[in-house]
Amino acid sequence: MSSPFGTWTSPFTPDRIAASSPRIDGSAFVADEIWWGESIPAEGGRLTVRSSTGAEILPAPWSARSRVHEYGGGAWTADADGTLYFVDAKDQRVHRMPRGGVPVPLTPPGPAHGGLRLQSGRLFAVREDLSVSPHRRAIVEIPTDGSASDRPALLKTLVEGESFYAHPALSPDGSRAAWVEWSGDRMPWQRASLVISDGTARTELSTRAALQPEWTADDEIVYSDDPSGRWALHRQRVSGAQAVGTAEQIIDDDADTGYGLWVLGNRWYRPLADGRVVAVRTNGRDRVVVIDPDGSAHRIPLPADGHVSVDDVAGSRVLLSGNSSTTEPGVWCVDVDTGRVEAVAGAAPTDPAWMPPASEVLVDGSHGPVHAFAYPPTNPSAHAPAADDELPPYIVLVHGGPTAHVTGAASAAVAFWTSRGIGVLDVNYGGSTGYGRAYRERLDGGWGVVDVDDVIAAARGLADAGLADPARIAIRGGSAGGWTVLSSLVRGGTFAAGISRYGVVDLRMLSAHSHDFEAHYVEGLVGPLPEAEALYVARSPLTHADRIDVPVLLMQGADDRVVPPAQSEAIRDALATSGVEHEYVLYPGEGHGFRSSETIIDALERELAFLGRVFGFTPAR
Repeated sequence: MSSPFGTWTSPFTPDRIAASSPRIDGSAFVADEIWWGESIPAEGGRLTVRSSTGAEILPAPWSARSRVHEYGGGAWTADADGTLYFVDAKDQRVHRMPRGGVPVPLTPPGPAHGGLRLQSGRLFAVREDLSVSPHRRAIVEIPTDGSASDRPALLKTLVEGESFYAHPALSPDGSRAAWVEWSGDRMPWQRASLVISDGTARTELSTRAALQPEWTADDEIVYSDDPSGRWALHRQRVSGAQAVGTAEQIIDDDADTGYGLWVLGNRWYRPLADGRVVAVRTNGRDRVVVIDPDGSAHRIPLPADGHVSVDDVAGSRVLLSGNSSTTEPGVWCVDVDTGRVEAVAGAAPTDPAWMPPASEVLVDGSHGPVHAFAYPPTNPSAHAPAADDELPPYIVLVHGGPTAHVTGAASAAVAFWTSRGIGVLDVNYGGSTGYGRAYRERLDGGWGVVDVDDVIAAARGLADAGLADPARIAIRGGSAGGWTVLSSLVRGGTFAAGISRYGVVDLRMLSAHSHDFEAHYVEGLVGPLPEAEALYVARSPLTHADRIDVPVLLMQGADDRVVPPAQSEAIRDALATSGVEHEYVLYPGEGHGFRSSETIIDALERELAFLGRVFGFTPAR
């Protein structure tokens, strides 16, 4: 059928997008079953735990979600007998739930917990107490018999006193522990220390940007770090709490085994009992490899190639969860000896007739090369009139963080646009992870400049190549991505419209309301206060809102603690004063990111209608 771009009939309705957007949150071998965490958008984003038998392990209204470091992670684990340990979303206490039983609390009321790790029958967690000043964090061992639920003194503190902690790991003989810690004036991808301790002495094995220590023997530890500029695996011999010799890099190639430590549950590799290591290697997209003891490696032919986590191992079997460029998000079980790959959850193959493959795009920017993924309009039942010689409209997506990255994964949320005749360009601007330390440090001191230059360069590169209508390119992003959206609109001249979801609009306001984890983040991205206050004012979109001359759609969660509604409402008021076309939507019950089906549906409907008004087309029902 011939019809203008943007008007194509699509099976990817907002309802379908909401239903197809559950988030996979870890997986584990449990006896003869495989368990995984999965969000339920229809229940407000409640995170349950499911089994490969078809059973729902964690029933409503319970939800496994941590708020430690604000972004949480590592909210559940299980033992071989099928006992579930999880952090309840409402009270942030750790609970134990025997198979078929009811949850009982293991920790006292008050502090939050996350990053659960069960080793040799011992349960460890990162503990966060925001009721005291300064806020206090620690790694604790939690008795699994429930004795500490009303007696905090029975919680054994492994370490406390530093600003933040992650990745507790117990040696096989139980005599020593390792973890990652970092100071509040740095982000963990800038500087984080790997520490080992025997209870009386401690040693920092690395002080650069260490991640995920794993003991491979009582006298050997493996971890990831980036002294070469890419996160790579290192092996270190130890004696007691001391290093023996120097660390050996296990594999050397142009990729990262690691990611920004935003959440506590990610695992980028797992050692096998025979000395091999299964690891994720990221250079834009992910590859999963098996590294032999001699350092040679071979790739596992696996659909998962985006934000892959190596969740668990059992013999030669490995559980991986993540996204894919050819399937829906899922959980896969891989036997590294036979090469057999089994899709355990999700992972339904996508239809290439509807789901366009992402093309990797590299354009020259004023600060260096800019990486992106492009998805062209794709619909097997529709095409634009050939005689019109019409170029398609595009929407440029800007990820949050800003220290995050996109991978070109297949997504119903992308097909929502492309199946209607609207192309998508997903940009990894300077500052993104997945391309090494130098690429992510490009944004240091340059937030509001480098990111804006890069998304503009990517959008113009697409138009210059004759792939997009230069008069119909919109930009959309959330949180830090919303900041880049509004900053790009202030710059003017490239984008015909902007969509900001809970975007940052004023840096001083952000600094005043920042939670602990990001309290000093902006200092590295822009400069320290009060010395750089003039720069904070000059960079903020709110300061120059009068320069925005294209329509803007603003969407905000009412319960957002990271970017409170006051930010979106300030830019709303400024746009109203300037007489700029705009729409502001406040969603009750939503925080930093939209989770409920009702919100996801309403937001997509509003975005599509908004672009239709701006670009002059009537979307098909």
